[in-house]
Amino acid sequence: MTDTDDTSAATADVRGVIVDLDGTVYRGDTLVPGAGDAIRSLRDRGIRVCFCSNNPTKTPAEYVERLAGMGIEADESLILPASTVTRDYLRENHPEDLTYLVGSPSLGSYLRESGQRLVDDPREASVFVSSWDDAFDYDTLNDALAGVDDGTTFLGTDPDRTVPTGDGLMPGSGAITGSIARTVGREPDHVLGKPSSEAAETALDRLDVSAEHCLVVGDRLDTDLAMGARFGMGTALVHTGIARRADVPDSDVEPDSVLDSLADLPSILT
Repeated sequence: MTDTDDTSAATADVRGVIVDLDGTVYRGDTLVPGAGDAIRSLRDRGIRVCFCSNNPTKTPAEYVERLAGMGIEADESLILPASTVTRDYLRENHPEDLTYLVGSPSLGSYLRESGQRLVDDPREASVFVSSWDDAFDYDTLNDALAGVDDGTTFLGTDPDRTVPTGDGLMPGSGAITGSIARTVGREPDHVLGKPSSEAAETALDRLDVSAEHCLVVGDRLDTDLAMGARFGMGTALVHTGIARRADVPDSDVEPDSVLDSLADLPSILT
Protein backbone atom coordinates (compact mmCIF):
# COMPACT_ATOMS: atom_id res chain seq x y z
CA MET A 1 0.00 0.00 0.00
CA THR A 2 1.18 3.54 -0.81
CA ASP A 3 0.54 6.38 1.62
CA THR A 4 1.44 9.78 0.20
CA ASP A 5 -0.08 13.12 -0.66
CA ASP A 6 1.58 13.60 -4.05
CA THR A 7 4.25 11.32 -5.44
CA SER A 8 3.97 12.48 -9.05
CA ALA A 9 6.79 15.04 -9.03
CA ALA A 10 9.20 12.80 -7.14
CA THR A 11 8.57 9.73 -9.27
CA ALA A 12 8.32 11.27 -12.73
CA ASP A 13 11.14 10.35 -15.11
CA VAL A 14 13.08 8.27 -12.57
CA ARG A 15 16.16 6.86 -14.29
CA GLY A 16 18.03 5.51 -11.29
CA VAL A 17 17.11 4.17 -7.86
CA ILE A 18 19.37 3.93 -4.82
CA VAL A 19 18.10 0.99 -2.78
CA ASP A 20 19.07 0.23 0.81
CA LEU A 21 19.64 -3.43 1.71
CA ASP A 22 19.19 -4.32 5.41
CA GLY A 23 15.55 -3.72 6.29
CA THR A 24 14.60 -2.85 2.70
CA VAL A 25 15.56 -5.76 0.44
CA TYR A 26 15.94 -8.29 3.25
CA ARG A 27 15.85 -8.71 7.01
CA GLY A 28 18.58 -10.98 8.29
CA ASP A 29 18.69 -13.87 5.85
CA THR A 30 15.09 -13.47 4.68
CA LEU A 31 14.17 -11.66 1.48
CA VAL A 32 11.35 -9.14 1.87
CA PRO A 33 8.39 -10.64 -0.04
CA GLY A 34 8.19 -9.17 -3.53
CA ALA A 35 11.55 -7.38 -3.30
CA GLY A 36 13.20 -9.46 -6.00
CA ASP A 37 10.29 -8.95 -8.39
CA ALA A 38 10.38 -5.21 -7.74
CA ILE A 39 14.07 -5.00 -8.63
CA ARG A 40 13.49 -6.97 -11.82
CA SER A 41 10.55 -4.72 -12.73
CA LEU A 42 12.71 -1.62 -12.38
CA ARG A 43 15.40 -3.08 -14.59
CA ASP A 44 12.87 -4.18 -17.18
CA ARG A 45 11.83 -0.52 -17.44
CA GLY A 46 15.43 0.52 -18.02
CA ILE A 47 15.82 1.99 -14.52
CA ARG A 48 19.29 1.48 -13.09
CA VAL A 49 19.60 0.21 -9.52
CA CYS A 50 22.44 0.87 -7.07
CA PHE A 51 22.38 -1.05 -3.80
CA CYS A 52 23.72 1.23 -1.06
CA SER A 53 24.19 -0.13 2.46
CA ASN A 54 25.55 1.32 5.69
CA ASN A 55 26.80 -2.13 6.66
CA PRO A 56 30.61 -1.83 6.80
CA THR A 57 31.34 -5.53 7.31
CA LYS A 58 30.87 -6.74 3.74
CA THR A 59 32.56 -5.98 0.43
CA PRO A 60 30.74 -5.50 -2.88
CA ALA A 61 31.81 -8.99 -3.97
CA GLU A 62 30.31 -10.48 -0.81
CA TYR A 63 27.05 -8.63 -1.47
CA VAL A 64 26.91 -10.02 -5.01
CA GLU A 65 27.07 -13.51 -3.53
CA ARG A 66 24.55 -12.73 -0.79
CA LEU A 67 22.01 -11.27 -3.19
CA ALA A 68 22.51 -14.11 -5.65
CA GLY A 69 21.58 -16.53 -2.88
CA MET A 70 18.27 -14.66 -2.63
CA GLY A 71 17.66 -14.77 -6.38
CA ILE A 72 18.75 -11.19 -7.16
CA GLU A 73 21.48 -10.57 -9.71
CA ALA A 74 23.77 -7.64 -8.98
CA ASP A 75 26.77 -6.02 -10.61
CA GLU A 76 29.63 -5.40 -8.20
CA SER A 77 30.07 -1.88 -9.60
CA LEU A 78 26.51 -1.02 -8.54
CA ILE A 79 26.90 -2.07 -4.91
CA LEU A 80 28.08 0.62 -2.52
CA PRO A 81 28.50 -0.44 1.13
CA ALA A 82 29.95 1.76 3.87
CA SER A 83 33.13 -0.32 3.64
CA THR A 84 33.73 1.02 0.12
CA VAL A 85 32.81 4.60 1.00
CA THR A 86 35.30 4.42 3.90
CA ARG A 87 38.00 2.82 1.75
CA ASP A 88 37.66 5.49 -0.93
CA TYR A 89 37.68 8.32 1.64
CA LEU A 90 40.88 6.99 3.20
CA ARG A 91 42.48 6.53 -0.23
CA GLU A 92 41.73 10.13 -1.17
CA ASN A 93 42.44 11.87 2.13
CA HIS A 94 44.80 9.64 4.14
CA PRO A 95 46.58 7.30 1.71
CA GLU A 96 49.86 7.15 3.62
CA ASP A 97 48.62 7.69 7.16
CA LEU A 98 48.99 5.02 9.83
CA THR A 99 45.47 3.95 10.72
CA TYR A 100 43.96 2.14 13.70
CA LEU A 101 40.69 0.31 13.10
CA VAL A 102 37.98 -0.67 15.53
CA GLY A 103 36.03 -2.89 13.17
CA SER A 104 35.37 -6.32 11.77
CA PRO A 105 38.20 -8.52 10.47
CA SER A 106 36.62 -8.39 7.02
CA LEU A 107 36.78 -4.58 6.96
CA GLY A 108 40.39 -4.71 8.12
CA SER A 109 41.30 -7.08 5.30
CA TYR A 110 39.45 -4.94 2.77
CA LEU A 111 41.32 -1.80 3.83
CA ARG A 112 44.69 -3.54 3.87
CA GLU A 113 44.11 -4.93 0.38
CA SER A 114 43.50 -1.38 -0.82
CA GLY A 115 46.85 -0.30 0.58
CA GLN A 116 45.79 1.32 3.85
CA ARG A 117 48.51 1.10 6.50
CA LEU A 118 46.71 -0.41 9.51
CA VAL A 119 48.60 -0.66 12.80
CA ASP A 120 48.02 -2.71 15.94
CA ASP A 121 49.06 0.02 18.38
CA PRO A 122 46.58 2.92 18.47
CA ARG A 123 49.29 5.26 19.77
CA GLU A 124 51.11 4.93 16.44
CA ALA A 125 48.13 5.99 14.36
CA SER A 126 47.22 9.43 13.07
CA VAL A 127 43.82 8.15 11.87
CA PHE A 128 41.37 6.29 14.13
CA VAL A 129 38.44 4.55 12.38
CA SER A 130 35.44 3.34 14.37
CA SER A 131 33.02 0.75 13.00
CA TRP A 132 30.95 -2.28 13.96
CA ASP A 133 32.97 -4.84 15.88
CA ASP A 134 31.51 -7.81 17.74
CA ALA A 135 34.67 -7.90 19.86
CA PHE A 136 34.03 -4.36 21.17
CA ASP A 137 34.71 -4.20 24.93
CA TYR A 138 36.30 -2.18 27.71
CA ASP A 139 39.76 -2.77 26.25
CA THR A 140 38.57 -1.12 23.03
CA LEU A 141 37.69 2.02 24.96
CA ASN A 142 41.15 1.96 26.54
CA ASP A 143 42.65 1.75 23.04
CA ALA A 144 40.57 4.75 22.02
CA LEU A 145 41.79 6.77 25.00
CA ALA A 146 45.36 5.88 24.10
CA GLY A 147 44.98 6.60 20.41
CA VAL A 148 42.66 9.59 19.99
CA ASP A 149 43.99 13.03 20.85
CA ASP A 150 43.49 16.51 19.39
CA GLY A 151 45.78 15.70 16.48
CA THR A 152 44.08 12.42 15.50
CA THR A 153 41.62 12.20 12.65
CA PHE A 154 38.62 10.38 14.13
CA LEU A 155 36.29 8.75 11.57
CA GLY A 156 33.15 6.64 11.74
CA THR A 157 32.23 4.29 8.91
CA ASP A 158 28.49 4.98 9.26
CA PRO A 159 26.01 6.45 11.75
CA ASP A 160 23.61 3.50 12.16
CA ARG A 161 22.97 3.05 15.88
CA THR A 162 20.96 -0.14 15.31
CA VAL A 163 20.67 -2.71 12.53
CA PRO A 164 17.53 -4.73 11.68
CA THR A 165 17.92 -8.51 11.85
CA GLY A 166 15.56 -11.40 11.39
CA ASP A 167 14.89 -11.38 15.15
CA GLY A 168 14.67 -7.64 15.82
CA LEU A 169 17.49 -5.12 16.25
CA MET A 170 21.17 -5.28 17.12
CA PRO A 171 23.64 -2.47 17.93
CA GLY A 172 25.37 -1.00 14.88
CA SER A 173 28.48 1.05 14.16
CA GLY A 174 26.87 4.22 15.47
CA ALA A 175 26.52 2.68 18.93
CA ILE A 176 30.22 1.85 19.03
CA THR A 177 31.31 5.20 17.61
CA GLY A 178 29.06 6.97 20.12
CA SER A 179 30.62 5.06 23.01
CA ILE A 180 34.10 5.94 21.80
CA ALA A 181 33.15 9.58 21.31
CA ARG A 182 31.86 9.84 24.89
CA THR A 183 35.01 8.16 26.16
CA VAL A 184 37.52 10.36 24.32
CA GLY A 185 35.43 13.53 24.79
CA ARG A 186 35.04 14.52 21.14
CA GLU A 187 32.79 13.73 18.23
CA PRO A 188 34.14 12.13 15.04
CA ASP A 189 35.64 14.51 12.51
CA HIS A 190 33.57 12.82 9.84
CA VAL A 191 31.06 9.97 9.60
CA LEU A 192 30.85 8.18 6.27
CA GLY A 193 28.11 6.01 4.77
CA LYS A 194 24.65 7.47 4.26
CA PRO A 195 23.76 10.36 4.43
CA SER A 196 27.28 11.66 3.73
CA SER A 197 28.09 13.56 0.56
CA GLU A 198 30.64 10.87 -0.29
CA ALA A 199 27.95 8.17 -0.37
CA ALA A 200 25.49 10.31 -2.34
CA GLU A 201 27.97 11.51 -4.95
CA THR A 202 29.46 8.05 -5.49
CA ALA A 203 26.04 6.41 -5.89
CA LEU A 204 24.90 9.04 -8.40
CA ASP A 205 28.16 8.71 -10.30
CA ARG A 206 27.82 4.94 -10.52
CA LEU A 207 24.22 5.19 -11.67
CA ASP A 208 25.23 7.90 -14.14
CA VAL A 209 22.08 9.90 -13.41
CA SER A 210 21.48 13.37 -12.01
CA ALA A 211 19.88 13.82 -8.59
CA GLU A 212 16.56 15.04 -10.00
CA HIS A 213 16.18 11.76 -11.89
CA CYS A 214 17.07 9.57 -8.90
CA LEU A 215 14.96 8.05 -6.13
CA VAL A 216 16.27 6.81 -2.76
CA VAL A 217 14.40 3.92 -1.15
CA GLY A 218 15.12 2.83 2.41
CA ASP A 219 13.85 2.09 5.90
CA ARG A 220 15.59 4.92 7.75
CA LEU A 221 14.48 8.53 7.80
CA ASP A 222 17.74 9.87 9.26
CA THR A 223 20.13 8.19 6.82
CA ASP A 224 18.55 6.79 3.64
CA LEU A 225 15.91 9.45 3.16
CA ALA A 226 18.00 12.24 4.67
CA MET A 227 20.59 11.62 1.97
CA GLY A 228 17.97 11.80 -0.76
CA ALA A 229 16.40 14.97 0.59
CA ARG A 230 19.74 16.67 1.20
CA PHE A 231 20.93 16.11 -2.37
CA GLY A 232 17.71 16.77 -4.27
CA MET A 233 16.57 13.21 -4.93
CA GLY A 234 13.10 11.75 -4.52
CA THR A 235 12.53 9.66 -1.41
CA ALA A 236 10.44 6.60 -0.55
CA LEU A 237 10.22 5.10 2.93
CA VAL A 238 9.48 1.41 3.45
CA HIS A 239 8.46 0.15 6.87
CA THR A 240 10.01 -3.31 6.71
CA GLY A 241 12.98 -2.17 8.80
CA ILE A 242 13.55 0.62 11.32
CA ALA A 243 11.09 3.47 10.70
CA ARG A 244 7.30 3.38 10.69
CA ARG A 245 4.63 5.74 9.38
CA ALA A 246 4.13 6.99 12.94
CA ASP A 247 7.74 8.24 12.94
CA VAL A 248 7.25 10.56 9.97
CA PRO A 249 5.57 13.53 11.75
CA ASP A 250 8.50 13.84 14.17
CA SER A 251 11.15 13.55 11.46
CA ASP A 252 13.10 16.39 9.84
CA VAL A 253 12.65 14.53 6.56
CA GLU A 254 9.24 14.21 4.93
CA PRO A 255 9.18 11.26 2.50
CA ASP A 256 7.72 11.77 -0.94
CA SER A 257 6.18 8.30 -0.58
CA VAL A 258 5.59 5.84 2.24
CA LEU A 259 5.31 2.21 1.13
CA ASP A 260 4.47 -0.99 2.91
CA SER A 261 7.52 -2.56 1.29
CA LEU A 262 9.85 -2.46 -1.68
CA ALA A 263 7.34 -4.63 -3.52
CA ASP A 264 5.11 -1.55 -3.89
CA LEU A 265 7.75 0.61 -5.55
CA PRO A 266 7.03 -0.17 -9.23
CA SER A 267 3.41 0.92 -8.78
CA ILE A 268 4.35 4.51 -7.90
CA LEU A 269 6.80 5.06 -10.75
CA THR A 270 5.38 6.90 -13.74
